[in-house]
Amino acid sequence: MKPTLLAASCLSVLLLAACAGTPQSASPDAPAAAAQVATAAPRNDFAANPIVYFAITDRFLNGNPANDGSYGRQKDGAQEIGTFHGGDLAGLTAKLKEGYFKQLGVNAIWITAPYEQIHGWVQGGKAEFKHYAYHGYFALDYTVLDRNMGTPDELREFVDTAHAQGVRVLFDIVMNHPGYLDVETAHQLNIPVLWKGAHEQYTLKDYHGWIDYNAERDKWAEWWGGDWVRAGLNGYTAGGSDDLTMQLAFLPDFKTSSTKAVGLPAFLKKKTDTRATELPNATVRDYLVKWLTDWVRDYGIDGFRCDTAKHVELASWAALKAGGNAALADWKAANPAKKIDDAPFWMVGEVFPHGVERDAYFDNGFDSLLNFDLQDRKLDDAAALDDMYAGYARNLAAGRSGGASFDVLSYISSHDTRLYRRDRLIEAGSALLLAPGGVQIYYGDESARPDGPASAGDPQQSTRSDMNWASLDARVLAHWQKLGQFRARHVALARGKHQKLGDAPYVFSRVAGADRVVAAPFARGAVSLPVGGAFRDGETVRDAYSGVTAKVAGGVVELEAAGTVLLESAQP
Repeated sequence: MKPTLLAASCLSVLLLAACAGTPQSASPDAPAAAAQVATAAPRNDFAANPIVYFAITDRFLNGNPANDGSYGRQKDGAQEIGTFHGGDLAGLTAKLKEGYFKQLGVNAIWITAPYEQIHGWVQGGKAEFKHYAYHGYFALDYTVLDRNMGTPDELREFVDTAHAQGVRVLFDIVMNHPGYLDVETAHQLNIPVLWKGAHEQYTLKDYHGWIDYNAERDKWAEWWGGDWVRAGLNGYTAGGSDDLTMQLAFLPDFKTSSTKAVGLPAFLKKKTDTRATELPNATVRDYLVKWLTDWVRDYGIDGFRCDTAKHVELASWAALKAGGNAALADWKAANPAKKIDDAPFWMVGEVFPHGVERDAYFDNGFDSLLNFDLQDRKLDDAAALDDMYAGYARNLAAGRSGGASFDVLSYISSHDTRLYRRDRLIEAGSALLLAPGGVQIYYGDESARPDGPASAGDPQQSTRSDMNWASLDARVLAHWQKLGQFRARHVALARGKHQKLGDAPYVFSRVAGADRVVAAPFARGAVSLPVGGAFRDGETVRDAYSGVTAKVAGGVVELEAAGTVLLESAQP
């Protein structure tokens, strides 16, 4: 969630809350030299080569229509910009079973927060649509599944099915804020701040008239309470002006830095289905870490994508990582037949507008951060692309010197900004999936999912349209599948030394120990491609894009290119 953008969609709830190279000649000795240092090369495991698929669960696939409309949630009746559309965990599992993610080379699926969200809606945009919590950023109860997402058994099946395919599961989580208090939630949980008769009659126009913002302290204390969050309400401290204490989009701000021991919020004490219990001498941070890592301990969740990370102090992220590591180790010890491997818990953070540079986040729990730089680069120009690749590879290698943890997760489309041009997804797909570091596929970039409806006050809602299962672009999908599978085989793309080999067509190599690749993302027709020190004369190589093989002669490979060339060794 990008705070300035979500704020645009929630301005009308202000009262509620007021109240984030040069070509080289062939070297016959190069492969032998590479083999000598193979033991020092990174393994092609997830942490070395993350290929993450991000799905907004509600917009992906409706696998179980029986859970639609949970908690009395209803359709808007118009364009359905901000309502729940029906996607769920069962839908994700169905696509796993079809092999959809493995065909893309994906080794992790990041899903929107599946824990319980506020039940009703707030005013979206400039009071233009009903904005429900379909995206997972308006948390209510961190300890139970949202019924729209599915059941505990469906979550377990999803995770187990993914793990059986070597695919990790990442939850999108928020430690900065819970959700707003909406009218429906207040009514259902008997939080006494409603003040007009039959609450079912409220509309977009008169929404705020149904909440008494001047209610006494004891009424507002029935919600989270002033020890838990900052909010401009009676009995609460208002949000501050700095990154760590401000109210993003006027959302209540968790007091994660507080050292004060707190009890359960009043509404959770009364909530009959919560799994939250009193913790002795626990702070707000302690509760949140416990609640979030319980999903890891119970289901084997492999990692978190941490929303609005710069708005939470580093000590809280370090605590979450430690808790995640301990919880995942416990789950793996209890479920040895279900685990993928013994890798530790993995965390990636959203620190807007972070690029490819190492900083204190990597010393406080994070393995990776989202890379906001790539989306704004020129991705269909060879010179610009090579400049970006060389810079990324150089910065990543420097940041990892001495074995330090450092990686980025690059993307071309985002739920908080915009979708990349739908008519340039071939070129952009190549640029992304051949980039150094980790990569993130936003659902529908591989299928040319079109923009959806939005409002003038919140245009980013268009990036969250329903997955286009009935109109997949076969050409774009095939391109992304070939690139994704190639990337999944080659850690060199993520971790290797980048070397430009030619300009016409643009050719580069990446080498990491014994793993060697050469790529020409814009090659078409009969081409003669220099392979530098990556492959030796007489070696047989395979173009993973077209399936043809060829032998290296005079430091070059000659073949017929089908728009992209992806060379790997074809030697046994």
